[in-house]
Amino acid sequence: MGGVRLRLTRLGRKKRPFYRIVVADSRARRDGNQIETLGYYDPLAGKDDEKRLKINPERAKYWLSVGAQPSDTVQDLLFKSGVLPPPPMLAMMRKSNPRDGNLVQSLISSPMSMLKI
Repeated sequence: MGGVRLRLTRLGRKKRPFYRIVVADSRARRDGNQIETLGYYDPLAGKDDEKRLKINPERAKYWLSVGAQPSDTVQDLLFKSGVLPPPPMLAMMRKSNPRDGNLVQSLISSPMSMLKI
């Protein structure tokens, strides 16, 4: 099972992509043989449209539990659908640091002072 991945298979027509979320061997071609179809993703549908993303959460959790690795895009889609817990937000941790605001202010007030070594 080490070579099994959750990834996207492209469908649709030119300039109108539509993707299936599939389980496939990592060595198989993008649109080649697949083990199972877990759902679909339509990037051109509206942000709030129900038809934008559909994933079978039970099957996705099963494949993740047996060691299948999601691609980066599928991992983001699993976060959005609630199958996986969201990753820690590094940007939020940086915003909580009060020193960052002082750094920006010092750069605005005297940009040459930051160039001194």
